[in-house]
Parts: sequence; structure tokens; C-alpha cells
Amino acid sequence: MTTIVLATGNPHKVTEIEAALAPYDFNIKRQTDFFSEEVEEDGLSFIENAIKKARYASKKTGLPALADDSGLEVDFLNGQPGIYSARYAEGYLGQTATDGLNVKKLLNELEGIPYKDRKACYYCAVVFVRHALDPIPIIGTGQWCGEILMEPRTDYGIGYDPIMWMPEYLKSAAQIPLEIKNKVSHRAQALQSVLNQLQQATL
Repeated sequence: MTTIVLATGNPHKVTEIEAALAPYDFNIKRQTDFFSEEVEEDGLSFIENAIKKARYASKKTGLPALADDSGLEVDFLNGQPGIYSARYAEGYLGQTATDGLNVKKLLNELEGIPYKDRKACYYCAVVFVRHALDPIPIIGTGQWCGEILMEPRTDYGIGYDPIMWMPEYLKSAAQIPLEIKNKVSHRAQALQSVLNQLQQATL
């Protein structure tokens, strides 16, 4: 059994990734079991940020590491908030960015925009490194597209899920059960791509 560290301190991501990896032969450790600081996400793409996080976690722990970076891209806003999704509302209304404030800012930016122009996609890059200096990281990407609602459909859900309408399910992303999300979401797609590549490689 291979021991790997999940390079994230986000408890929601940890839960989702652990559930997705449950059928596989991994002994999963959490980054927070070893250190608490977060690496600076100063890359210009989801892939760059995920690679940086994976290398940092592997360097700190001496273990193979799995990291992801993800966000929401809205067509009408030319791809915003993109890699800045988690901190999109930083300084908005003089406040620190939170999920709720990010949603509020995005809805404000799209005020008056009809549904036909509210297409958006979640993107995710997942990276696996065997060690901190791995010259050939294994990279998987995924996307999950829908439309931005006029207002939150629920008062629960993480990130932008309460306002991300998924037409094929007639639900917001927040309303879709985790067991389904773990098969179809952007993160699930990216993880599956990495797992498929790992099955063909030797760790």
C-alpha cells in the first residue's frame, strides 16, 4: 500500500478527495498531520498552482503528494474569477473573502445578465508527484459546466455550489449528492485521469 499526502488544508476538499480515493490502495495522510502553513499560490494557471502545492507537501513530508487547484470561470466575465476564485471578493465591501462574499460579488457582477449569457465552468487540475523534485508530475484536468443562478438555490454548499446550476441534474451543484459529485465533478474527472495514469506507472 502506497502512503501519500493530500496537499490541502481545505477540509471540504479533503473529504471529497478521500471519498474518491477510497476504492484504491492508498494509505492517505493529510497535510495538516505534518504542517499547517499553506504554500503561496502565485502561479498563473491551475496546473502551476497544483504542481507548486504538491512539491511543497512532498518536500515537507518526504512522501508522494497529491494536490489540486480549482476554480470557476464565467464566460461573460472573460474567465473570472479563475485562479482567484477562493479570494475573488478579497477587499470587497472592505471585507475578507469568504464563500458567501465571493458569491455575493459574483452575483453583483452578473446583475441583469440573462441566463443565456451566464454559462460557467468549474475547472480542476490534480497533480501527483512521487517526490519533491519529480521531473515528470502526473497531471489530470477536468471541467464541469453549468449556469450561474440569479440567486442561491440553497443556504448550504461550499464555494460557488449554491449558485452553480447543473442543467443535466436540474439542481444546483450544492444539491447534488456527494456520491454523484464524486463521479462527475471537475475534481472527480481530474482525479480519475491521474489514477488512470498511475495504474500504468510505477510509483
